[in-house]
Amino acid sequence: MSAASARTARDTSLAAPRSAGGRMHGGLRLDAHKQRSTRRSLRPASLSDTYVLPLDQHVGPPATSRVRPGEYVLMGQVIGETAGAWLHSPVSGIVKAIELRPAAQHLGAPTLSIVIANDGRDQRSEDETGRSFEQYSPRELCEHIARGGIVGLGGGAFPTASKLLGTPVHTRGVMNHETPADVDGVTRLLLNAVECEPYISCDDMLLREHARDVLLGARILMHAIGAEQCTIVLEDDTPQAQQALCSALAETADGRIRIMSVPSRYPAGSERQLIDAIFGVEVPFDGLPTDVGVICQNVGTAAAIARWLRDGEPLIRRIVTVTGDGIMEPANLEVRLGTPIAALIEDCGGYTPRMSRLIMGGSMMGIALPHDALPVIKASQCIIAASTLDLQPRSTEMPCIRCGDCAQVCPARLLPQQLHWHAHAGDLDALERHGLMDCIECGCCDYVCPSQIPLVESFRDSKPALARAQMQSRDAAAARTRFEARNTRLARLEAEHRARLAAKRRRPGEPRPE
Repeated sequence: MSAASARTARDTSLAAPRSAGGRMHGGLRLDAHKQRSTRRSLRPASLSDTYVLPLDQHVGPPATSRVRPGEYVLMGQVIGETAGAWLHSPVSGIVKAIELRPAAQHLGAPTLSIVIANDGRDQRSEDETGRSFEQYSPRELCEHIARGGIVGLGGGAFPTASKLLGTPVHTRGVMNHETPADVDGVTRLLLNAVECEPYISCDDMLLREHARDVLLGARILMHAIGAEQCTIVLEDDTPQAQQALCSALAETADGRIRIMSVPSRYPAGSERQLIDAIFGVEVPFDGLPTDVGVICQNVGTAAAIARWLRDGEPLIRRIVTVTGDGIMEPANLEVRLGTPIAALIEDCGGYTPRMSRLIMGGSMMGIALPHDALPVIKASQCIIAASTLDLQPRSTEMPCIRCGDCAQVCPARLLPQQLHWHAHAGDLDALERHGLMDCIECGCCDYVCPSQIPLVESFRDSKPALARAQMQSRDAAAARTRFEARNTRLARLEAEHRARLAAKRRRPGEPRPE
């Protein structure tokens, strides 16, 4: 064997993924149904005549429009601006309107959107290439990522720059429970490619065909947060993605990056469960990953950051899995944001006669859509055209038999049956004691419940009331602290005033009172 071939073999061995030592509590082994969409290569979706871009495609306040109806825009031009993640035009053309349009993130309810008529030319705006990411300071790099419109592409759509900087994000006047804490001391970056939900395969296809983009994004993110180590985690049933990533890492020869795999078990890709499995540390129940020195990002987010820094392309497209028994030709498509879902269905051969329900996201945590005229948004990682074969039928709800199955599968180590009891009674104090806010709404308890109780639905409905009660309690405690401080200050001022008066009334030579 030559020296070169020996070196290649050694490097490839070092890049080979290792299995995580930790084990996730609970969870389910589910049929993946991913072969349907991974049989075909990744390809671009067809272009549409009209693109609809909602201004609130991320967690936090919506973007403010920077264009007007009738204005000509270029591909990649900023059309909406906000602190966390800007919005860009996916095509060149004319702004037809800025109006209320149905949006997938609101289950079809209208939201303010920018409507662009595509001229088919794809005339690009001036890009911001020509500067290496190493030339940015960490804060400058994070701010540049915000200008690229980058959000978490695993479905959460949390502004990436806000997460990296530790900037609080508020929504409807309430601080989001996923708001990052101070990121000082963060030394580890975790790139998540664990698509534990059935049907979703967009990250798998991304790694198969664009592994180098993910590795470049990893290096950029490490520079942005000053991380000393990056771990990329995949499921152990994605051999082609693992091979592509290992080959790309062997070429890169960056010893700070390692690849690990976890068993294909739902919901292994959940952030807290993954950190526990990989690093053996548990995120505090009222804390965040940054509290244990970790920042977690999706691999799709890393690839989008790479395209923005290297090519000057902001987040105007993403990979979407279009699958299900109700679709003729399941596939993964590179889709420009704002594309009607109906166009993706047509790209995949249309519906089968068995089509019965349209879902955005996975089969466990996805949301049902009322129709396919809704646009693709930054959080649209998967569209499932489901038939009755894809969906677990739900029968009539029956009384809880206290079997404990829900507690055994809960990955957050909660007692769903107790939570359900207290949610039904409206006992917010008990819900807080039993950790309702730690529920990740994965649906495992729903899936195994023999009584067909919609547990997650009751938890989801109870969370806003508990969040309001917790905020009121915090506000009351803060008000009490201010009131006590005020009384202390007034008492001190009164004592000082009385002392000054007493000093004025003393006769000459009279001793000062003790």
